[in-house]
Amino acid sequence: MTSGQLPAGWTLEEIRRVSGDREATVLDSDRCVTWLGWPAEDERLRPELVLGFHGLCLVKPVDDDDWYMGSLDDDGSVECWSAYADFNEALRGL
Repeated sequence: MTSGQLPAGWTLEEIRRVSGDREATVLDSDRCVTWLGWPAEDERLRPELVLGFHGLCLVKPVDDDDWYMGSLDDDGSVECWSAYADFNEALRGL
């Protein structure tokens, strides 16, 4: 994945610096992502971008400006429990 697919104005190096995770990486977006929060509990999200931070992920869905935080399961799926309107806030929430 190229940095052109990262959020506008961000590089992978900058994401690593702000998150504090030197091994943060872009993950394949072809995976099952579920939103476990209110109001649409157990809603499937269509990921446009998935960033991995060891066992945590930030997911940017298609047609949604929010960033969803969740855990990466052993089968590669992601269960999200928190949402952020701002990418920088999401990184700091890790």
